[in-house]
Amino acid sequence: MRKQIITFLLALSASLVSYGQVGSATEGLFGVSPKREVRAIWLTTISGLDWPRQKAIDAAGIRRQQQELCDILDQLKAARFNTVMLQTRVRSTVIYPSLIEPWDDCLTGRVGRNPGYDPLLFAINECHRRGMELHAWVVAIPGHNFKNASALGARSMNRRVPNLCLKTDQNWILNPGEPGTADYLASICEEIVNNYDVDGIHLDYIRYPEKEIKYNDAATFRKYGNGKRLSQWRADNVTNCVRRVHQTVKMLKPWVRLSCSPIGKYSDLPRQSARGWNARDAVHQDAQAWLREGIMDMLVPMMYFQGQNFYPFLYDWQQSSCDRIIVPGLGVYMMQERNWPLSVIEQECAVTRMSGTQGQAFFRSRFVTEDKKGFYNYLRTGFYSLPALTPALTWESNTSPASPTGLYMTQTSDGIRLSWDRLSNGLRANIYRSHSWPVNTGDATNMFYTYLTENAITVTSSLPQSMQPYYVLTIIDRYGNESEPVAFNAPQRTAETLCKGTIRMENGRLLVPVDNKAEYLVFEDMQGRTALSMRYTTGPDLGRLSPGAYTVRAIYKKEKGHRLGTLLWRPK
Repeated sequence: MRKQIITFLLALSASLVSYGQVGSATEGLFGVSPKREVRAIWLTTISGLDWPRQKAIDAAGIRRQQQELCDILDQLKAARFNTVMLQTRVRSTVIYPSLIEPWDDCLTGRVGRNPGYDPLLFAINECHRRGMELHAWVVAIPGHNFKNASALGARSMNRRVPNLCLKTDQNWILNPGEPGTADYLASICEEIVNNYDVDGIHLDYIRYPEKEIKYNDAATFRKYGNGKRLSQWRADNVTNCVRRVHQTVKMLKPWVRLSCSPIGKYSDLPRQSARGWNARDAVHQDAQAWLREGIMDMLVPMMYFQGQNFYPFLYDWQQSSCDRIIVPGLGVYMMQERNWPLSVIEQECAVTRMSGTQGQAFFRSRFVTEDKKGFYNYLRTGFYSLPALTPALTWESNTSPASPTGLYMTQTSDGIRLSWDRLSNGLRANIYRSHSWPVNTGDATNMFYTYLTENAITVTSSLPQSMQPYYVLTIIDRYGNESEPVAFNAPQRTAETLCKGTIRMENGRLLVPVDNKAEYLVFEDMQGRTALSMRYTTGPDLGRLSPGAYTVRAIYKKEKGHRLGTLLWRPK
């Protein structure tokens, strides 16, 4: 069965190429957007690669730096991203006021310098305001380069915790073999989770260095190896770090999602070699074991490959998920650095959705927001054309919150105001709308607003309240569990049909004006889609028309259609 599915994925990717315009094929085959899907972006701060480009050295610089981030988040929101992984711990330096580690130089241009505000707090508030999660991206093992270590002096990691550090040929790193390293990493995550309303902790580089980086942990192995094989000892050390972080985070706030980004190939497969670069054997990162043990909520494997180096390994991650969340990380930067065609990433997006994994993550932000080869537009107008909620952490909690209360729908000069009782304890609101009753909250096409923190919105509309679509509200908790829906405007028990324009109702039948030139009568829903079309008649049969609000048009042979009026159709 495994061989058959891998063969199918490879054949599918090849067939997508044959379409010529892969975007059209993708939309046709995978156009049904799931209600729940992680749509994540890595937002890199090291050297200001994604943010910040502006330095915060005075009040004006702070404002420019903040505005720059808001502009990025606005673009991500417009493309319906729901998760931002913000690089928070960079290289044993951080972008928030810490009692453990010094400031990174990306903010001010000088390592250890305070930018004059709290960038992490600002980013969290701005993400939540836009209905997006913020996951604090923690680069775990790498530390200062030698230049920054010298500039920081006594504040550098190698001076503060020298017993936990190893010197490589490139920089300082934390030594996973030292038992205190797990506690040190846990303390950093504890500081973030304690002090900030983050939605997740995302561990990056939670592994040993690759073979190209020279380091010597022989003394540590002699001290703590206890007769184990070197490779097993190293893997156990990394797992112990993950385990300690998991214990710490979940003890404080069990709804915070713990994720990591392992190497994109876990190990060699029976019919496909990883070519010497995999998570388990090359860098001692036994990520699938972390899923089995339950110490990882979500894996975001860095799958910056294509073809046979991508699809078999994608299925391997999905097959080994242990019912946790697998979100393949896709290398959009390859469209610039390796000149990949747009079609490669489009195919990978499509197949990840079809394969049963639970979303996509993109490395990195600038290569998306700058619309490299049209990819941002592909997401915004096609692949992410509808919003999505993130998957629920049902293994932490599967209890639905209480349904919302105090719902009101009122007509205003701007449209329709929807309000409800104020929420607390991290609860947020989702609004669904439909022209059919009951509103199907399992259908992503009915999602209207997601993750609202306020308790009222105004919907711009020229229709009176009596002709509005149906609106319902749900409550979602920090684990992602959703309440039963409550309606703002449930239909009345009796039949109700309202007309506006030259059409009218008489004895339960719709009457339209006589027009000998009209050929067709068309009923369009509020999205402009044709719901019913027939030969023009003054007494049309509406038996096939679903309940909802419609624009009624007369269509002529050589002329544009003529609007006859608006119909709110609510039969018994």
